[in-house]
Amino acid sequence: MYKVDLNSDLGESFGAYTIGMDSEILKYVSSANVACGFHAGDPLVMGKTVELAKAAGTAIGAHPGFPDLVGFGRRNLAASPAEAKADVKYQLGALLAFTKSADVRLQHVKPHGALYNMAAVDMKLALAICEAVAEVDSSIILLGLANSKMLEAGREVGLKVASEVFADRAYLEDGNLVPRRQEGAVIHDKDLAIKRVIGMVTQGKVESITGKEIEIKADSICVHGDNPSALEFVSNIRTELQKNGVEICNLDAIV
Repeated sequence: MYKVDLNSDLGESFGAYTIGMDSEILKYVSSANVACGFHAGDPLVMGKTVELAKAAGTAIGAHPGFPDLVGFGRRNLAASPAEAKADVKYQLGALLAFTKSADVRLQHVKPHGALYNMAAVDMKLALAICEAVAEVDSSIILLGLANSKMLEAGREVGLKVASEVFADRAYLEDGNLVPRRQEGAVIHDKDLAIKRVIGMVTQGKVESITGKEIEIKADSICVHGDNPSALEFVSNIRTELQKNGVEICNLDAIV
C-alpha cells in the first residue's frame, strides 16, 4: 500500500486578525506546520494551535519564515546564511516551548514562503537552515520541496528528510514550483489537481507546465484550508487518495 502525509500551514492568525480554518482543517491532515511568529502567528495563537493539533492527534511541525509580517514571509530578503540560521533556531525554540509544555513531540520543520523557495535552489541557505535544525534536535524531520537543494542539505547534515509536493501548484521542468506571479502557477481545477496528486503518489510523476513529464517523490502533500472551498478540496483529496489505496499517515511512519 502507498503511504503519504497530508500537511497544512496553520497558526497564521495574528492578534485581532483571524486567518484560516485551523480547527476544521485538522480533521483532514496528518501533519500541521505551525507559524512561529516571524511571518505570521503570535504566542497565544501558537499555544492554541499546538493544543488543537494535540487534541486532533495531528503531528506538529515548525513553520519558520523570514521576519516579515507585512509581506507574510513571501518577500525575498537578503539575509546571510548566519542570519537565517539564527532566525530558524529562534523560531524553533519558541515553538518547542509550547510543544514541551503540551507534552507533544515536534515532528518536523518546514520553512515558509520565500525562505522555503530560496533554500530550494541556494545550497548555502539550505545548509544554514538544516544546520539550525540539526543543532537543536537531530531527530526532527526536514520537510522540503521534492528534488530541491534543501533536501540535499538535510541529508548532508544527517537529518531525515521528507519530499513535499503541492496539490494546487504547477511545476517547472527542473522540479521547482512555477512562481506565483506567472500565469498558470496555481491550479484552480480541483479534479485536475486531485488527479495530479494521485499520479505523484502512486506513479512518482507529474506533468510540468510545459507538458513534459518529470519524476517526483511524494512523501507529503501540502494542502490549504483557509476558505470553505479549499476545505472541501482537502476533504476530497483525502477521500480520493484512500479510494486509490493510499494510506494517510504522518511523516514518522514514512521516513
